Amino acid sequence: MKQYLYALLIFLSLSASSVSAQKTDTINKDKVLFTEALALHLADYNEKADFAFRQRNYKEGQRLFDSLTVNHLAGSYIDNFKFNNLKGKEVDLYDFEKSIYLITYASWCIPGKGAIPAINDIASKYRNKVQVVVLFWDTREKVKKVSKEFSNAVDIVYVDETKNKSPYVVKQLKHSLGLPTCFLINNDKKIMDITRYTAVAYGTPIENALKKNFNQIDEGITSFLIKDDETISKSRLASSNKEKNKNER
Repeated sequence: MKQYLYALLIFLSLSASSVSAQKTDTINKDKVLFTEALALHLADYNEKADFAFRQRNYKEGQRLFDSLTVNHLAGSYIDNFKFNNLKGKEVDLYDFEKSIYLITYASWCIPGKGAIPAINDIASKYRNKVQVVVLFWDTREKVKKVSKEFSNAVDIVYVDETKNKSPYVVKQLKHSLGLPTCFLINNDKKIMDITRYTAVAYGTPIENALKKNFNQIDEGITSFLIKDDETISKSRLASSNKEKNKNER
């Protein structure tokens, strides 16, 4: 009798584990990863965007970028990319438990005037809700020099392409959408918005530059915190389409 009860308990335990695994598999199947969405739509975008830029039609190029990110990439789930911190230790993107505002840079493509103070202010303002992460494509030595301007509220990570240890993340995050690119990711690692960081015009006073940079990031994060599960960039795409239709008249 005891052997029978023991066998029954094992069977029930295995059955419960099987059901749990099936549910997990179903949930995972419903989630489209960023790299999967990128593979489906990037080639078509590149072809059309290359043509637009050859024609110097920069507004159309921006509209195509907005269409790609809003219609196909936003709503997907960011992959668990691996970086290094300034101590040289490996960091998984999923190590960040809060929502993430990820900005990609390189030491030779440093933030424009007023950008770093604005990023520091944003990181301080939202530090309890959103983790600001700046990703550099460069060597540790170069990144350490540039990182001194950022506050402690900003997490600095890097990928050293010269060591050729991370071709996957380089291809997917850098060579796909260029830089600087900003990803707004919720705490479930769902991508809510993807934008290109726009530098302020040359000669803009530092106070105005800081304000413009701050507002550029703050607007997206504020919209994200207000709207729970909506793609926050629909208005940006609608604006691009409206501008295109206006020019075609």
